[in-house]
Amino acid sequence: MNALPTRRRAGLLVPLFSMPSTTSWGIGDIADLAPVSAWLAAAGQSVLQLLPINEMAPAQQSPYSAISAMAIDPIFISLPAVEDWTALGGEGCLSADDRASLDEVRRARDVRYDTVRRLKQKALSAAFDRFYEHEWKRGTDRAASLKTFADAEAWWLDDYAVFRTIRDREQGRPWTEWPTLLQQRAADMLGYVHRTFQRDVLFFQYLQWLAGAQWHRARATAASHGVALFGDLPFMVDADSADVWAHQSCFHLDITVGAPPDAFSETGQDWGMPLYNWEGMAADDFRWLKHRAQRSADLYDGYRVDHLVGFYRTYGRPRDGEPFFTPAKESEQVLLGERVLSTFKEPGAEIIAEDLGIVPDYVRESLRQLEVPGFCILRWERWWHRAGQPFRDPSEYPVLSVAASGTHDTEPLMTWWSSATDEDRKPLNELTTVLEVTEGRGLCDRSPADVRDALIQALYASASGLVLLPVQDAFGWCDRINVPATITPENWTFRLPWPTDRLDDVPEARDCQARLSAWTAKYSRR
Repeated sequence: MNALPTRRRAGLLVPLFSMPSTTSWGIGDIADLAPVSAWLAAAGQSVLQLLPINEMAPAQQSPYSAISAMAIDPIFISLPAVEDWTALGGEGCLSADDRASLDEVRRARDVRYDTVRRLKQKALSAAFDRFYEHEWKRGTDRAASLKTFADAEAWWLDDYAVFRTIRDREQGRPWTEWPTLLQQRAADMLGYVHRTFQRDVLFFQYLQWLAGAQWHRARATAASHGVALFGDLPFMVDADSADVWAHQSCFHLDITVGAPPDAFSETGQDWGMPLYNWEGMAADDFRWLKHRAQRSADLYDGYRVDHLVGFYRTYGRPRDGEPFFTPAKESEQVLLGERVLSTFKEPGAEIIAEDLGIVPDYVRESLRQLEVPGFCILRWERWWHRAGQPFRDPSEYPVLSVAASGTHDTEPLMTWWSSATDEDRKPLNELTTVLEVTEGRGLCDRSPADVRDALIQALYASASGLVLLPVQDAFGWCDRINVPATITPENWTFRLPWPTDRLDDVPEARDCQARLSAWTAKYSRR
């Protein structure tokens, strides 16, 4: 079975884009996983939960809007670690304007995606030009290494590199507007692209070769600190993606997917992405989902399955007509969900399920049978069918669960507490575990820092096998990562207030590290 290990663990959710160091280019990059892993290890944390790192669609900054379900976004490549870039002189070869832009994004308090992407694209293009002339044409060992990588990863990399090449040649037009033979993936036309634009295809393979090598070094470094890297498998990909183009029979392009009304939205959500064609998936023996599972296991020690309930019953929104669930019958939904989760578990990575919102009881029972842990979010974990809807004491959380103060979608813990009504505060204050961690004093009339510490300790004291805290909650900040069902310039731009390679020099970071380490030891989460 693929359940959580029996030992008790704790970790933090920190988006990769949020953790820039002094040497990165205004956004957290792959090399920045090393100092963060070291800091977490000293804090007694053994899991680093990330948001998706898949290549984002052009002009997008949401990690859940992906142009590929397989490729690492080149925006996360660490340029100081790119041999071809340093051979050119590194930052010294930037123009005066580009150096000024780089200084600006480094000083910014948030991630400036457009500028960062423009700067990195120019630098990576220059690095590839040098690689092509000095390595590829000469057949060096590094050229052989890239070829070995491209051959080994061809099962996903070929479609991605060709898609990106055509898309650039078509000036960014979605694939549904390409010439018909390219839309239909006619073999002769794809062969023509390979022959005619071989260098372009190689460029996109080169970027993934760089990203992959950096990623595996970072993962090995994290492992040496005893920190497991957890990823996040988005429920969907964009219609204009390499995956939908390459596996068109697996999607309904005339129906979008979303979520029914829930705590986040009274009208539900429409994510604008194509609905899965489950019959088409089954006819292909779920090959694309198997590839997603394999790719995720190659990158991560474990990962969160986003919008888990959607893999049991997917909420479709036709262009004309009423929304519906597919499959329609409960028995079919159980069979589908369990088939999908078994597919995800097969390569060996740990699986945790984002089972929040409106989730039928039979789905939770199915997760229990499959030994896949779901989430227990403190503010929502209540006995909803009992009089007064009392909070569930953390000591009663299932061992096979993930206790959390929130997710990337929720308002930070202290923002929630500051606006909570007495109807919420009083019963939470009376929980046995809260009284135990506060030595009977409870939460009333306490400072924000004391409330933060008490609520987090209650989660550490819980029965859950894993505790995951958004980094904002660990510090008691009120910064948000995103607001669900909104598109704003502020979403997905949160940065830590200090460079990650300077955390040991920051008193607030040292204090937080000491608290987490003490709670980890006190509640046996090492």
